[in-house]
Amino acid sequence: MTFLSETEAIRSLRDKASRLPLCPGVYLMKDKAGTIIYVGKSKALKNRVLSYFTDLEHHTVKTARLVSLIADFEVMLTSTEIEALALENRLIKLHTPKFNIKLKDGKSYPYIKVTLDEPYPRILVVRKRLADGARYFGPYSGTSIAYTIVNTARKAFGLPDCKKQFPRDIGKTRPCLNYQIGLCRGVCTGKISVEEYRAVFQDLIPFLGGAFSEVKDSLTKQMEYAAENLMFEAAALCRDRIRALAKLWDKQKVVAAPYVEQDVIALHTDDTCSCLAVFYIRNGAVTDNESFLFGADRIVDADALAAFLYELYRIREYIPKEILLDFPLTDEDRETLAAMLREKAGYKVNVRFPEKGNLKQLCAMVRQNAKEYAAQYNANAEKENDTLIRLAQLLQLEVVPEAIEAFDISNYGSEHITAGKIRLENGRFVKSAYRTYKITATDGQDDYASMREAVERRLNHPEDPLPDLFLLDGGKAHVSVIRTLLAEKGIPIPVFGMVKDEFHKTRALTSENEEISIAREQPVFLLIYKLQEEVHRYTVSRMTGAKRKSLRTSALEAIEGIGPAKAKLLLRHFGGLRAVATATADELSTVKGISEKDAARILTYFTEHPIQKTKKGT
Repeated sequence: MTFLSETEAIRSLRDKASRLPLCPGVYLMKDKAGTIIYVGKSKALKNRVLSYFTDLEHHTVKTARLVSLIADFEVMLTSTEIEALALENRLIKLHTPKFNIKLKDGKSYPYIKVTLDEPYPRILVVRKRLADGARYFGPYSGTSIAYTIVNTARKAFGLPDCKKQFPRDIGKTRPCLNYQIGLCRGVCTGKISVEEYRAVFQDLIPFLGGAFSEVKDSLTKQMEYAAENLMFEAAALCRDRIRALAKLWDKQKVVAAPYVEQDVIALHTDDTCSCLAVFYIRNGAVTDNESFLFGADRIVDADALAAFLYELYRIREYIPKEILLDFPLTDEDRETLAAMLREKAGYKVNVRFPEKGNLKQLCAMVRQNAKEYAAQYNANAEKENDTLIRLAQLLQLEVVPEAIEAFDISNYGSEHITAGKIRLENGRFVKSAYRTYKITATDGQDDYASMREAVERRLNHPEDPLPDLFLLDGGKAHVSVIRTLLAEKGIPIPVFGMVKDEFHKTRALTSENEEISIAREQPVFLLIYKLQEEVHRYTVSRMTGAKRKSLRTSALEAIEGIGPAKAKLLLRHFGGLRAVATATADELSTVKGISEKDAARILTYFTEHPIQKTKKGT
């Protein structure tokens, strides 16, 4: 096979690009291995793709690096620019090209969920949006802000924070302390009707949507009406709610007039990274903010930013009528983005680039925050890189281990043997690369065979990039087993064990022959300690979950006529074994597939085998 020189390759790609149509579409750049390394979109494919292979001397360093790796490309035509933007986003998520900037998976963002489809709605923090009839708010930048809002709302509106299900659990237990001190309306007492309870959400829903002033006005009117009619207890309750909600709102930084709702987005770029900062302004205050960091190899141009913003707003429940950008987009990209936002929101969304005045100053403030985030990122990255360099020196590695994978084995007797794998890239845990392996081929409690099975199964997935270093929670024998496995497969990845002392704490690293002390290497010690604790935590949690699930289903399967299928139905319906054990015959019979005879047998079984109560935290 004859390989083209760079000049010939560029000429060939330029000729191919010159034959493309002048219509909207998406282009996919590929390297010599056929891997998609960049996805882009354009209103006129021919002009955009051709620009990569002309005027090479004017390319940025990042674009020049991309072009040097392009061996071929393909295109996908669309009818409109909006279709091209949506398709580009889907392809980026599907192929995760190395040069594209990407938003983290929307599933990992927390949402606030209000179960309006239930007679007695609940307010929860969840990680996944479902088409289940509930109302979702968010996503939020982190769980801390989501839980703060939920906890404040529960206390202010007197909503229960227990795990009871209503109306099923009404009157079954005594009301808790929250009811006695006035923090809960006490649905469990049966003294509040469905209508009274649901009326609370007429104020709660606007509050979660960010309309604090509307909620304050509503509660103020209720307080004044109650006071005028000598309903002093109700008036005091409204007063306390206003104070609780105002206390939460006052924590936010006020940056505009009370009626202003905007998103302000700014970009800072230097030679080492790029940072996009987003401030969400509701009722004149910054209620939430996010920062997105991209490495030096990522292309952060107008085209890439438009695709990123599309995904950012695609997963959000609410879009304000004005979005301020501190960086320019082409007229084409700005109009396409605005059209997409209008289509999703149902009203016009103004995308602006302020050039003077207070809005320009607001953008400058957000840009300064982006700069600070980038500086902190660079400082941490430099520190982490120094630690990785020192680790490579101690282990005499040929390359600095930017990607490390660690394995641990956990078991409960000879059953529920579980192996866990975690991944660390550039000093950061990559949760999406965590894996669990249920050990099945190994007989009995053989840690070495279990470790070999787990690592071998991991190696059987070549689509997952291999690390620069394998670390095992174990000693010299574990290392020997895995090094033998890698030698058999011809994979030259270094392997070391993470040794613990008699107190089960990190002590050293080990090869097949010797231990390498890290006690006096504090940064390295902390890195290995962090790895060892994280892989142990992850593996034990997965093993414990499997054991708990097995114990729940096995307890039900001990009942005559209840097999695995019926056991799963019962647990899914009631939410746990204890709820099944305390259910009435009528409640059990409402479960599809559970007959009256089954219900009678379940009642009899748990009468003879009651579930022991455990103290919280044990």
